[in-house]
Amino acid sequence: MAALASLAHDLVSLFYPRVCLACGNVLYKNEMILCFHCLYHLPKTNFHLSADNPCAQQFWGKINFQAAAACYYFTKAGKVQHLIHHLKYKGYKEIGAYIGQLYGPELKRSPYFKSVSAVLPVPLHPRKQAKRGYNQAEWFALGLSEGMKIELDTTTLIRSKASETQTRKSRFMRYENVKEIFTITTTESLANRHVLLVDDVITTGSTLEAAGNALMEIPGISVSVASIACATH
Repeated sequence: MAALASLAHDLVSLFYPRVCLACGNVLYKNEMILCFHCLYHLPKTNFHLSADNPCAQQFWGKINFQAAAACYYFTKAGKVQHLIHHLKYKGYKEIGAYIGQLYGPELKRSPYFKSVSAVLPVPLHPRKQAKRGYNQAEWFALGLSEGMKIELDTTTLIRSKASETQTRKSRFMRYENVKEIFTITTTESLANRHVLLVDDVITTGSTLEAAGNALMEIPGISVSVASIACATH
């Protein structure tokens, strides 16, 4: 039976080859989502090991996040952008969970993130989520919650207003576009806790800043942020 299953797998792969979602090369049997080369050579930031990393510096003077980090560097036309494009627009939501599961243990070992007890994805507006079919940040948060063995909270922070696309907007325009679109449903469950707010990519940080400001209404809360990728300036 095992031999037949293996043969069936080989035949399917012959006509419908699985490919690495970063570089496009055909995956071997024991590879998933990323080929081994991309798994070990995508540009990791290691920002979780430093308090004053470039990702954290984007928020200085704007909002008092406890810590900030991203798994990969984001560059235009690079493999990480290709990966994010598949996650956001091609329906490969499992990319988010996969990277979260990989990155979660690294964050848990960091002195800046080890006290985090809940992870919250930046929410999409219900209409946008219905159109896309899923929230890519929520899938990343799901993987992180599994990798860090902490709570996943998708109900405390909500997106109460729709916003225009952030593409091609300046930093100021991005912040104006999102500054009052997030609200919280309760102040009780996360009071006096360290939480991790996550999104897929940090560019200007405006969306995370706006979501973080909403969370800061919760008494005693500490907020850190993380993303799959970060475009440093």
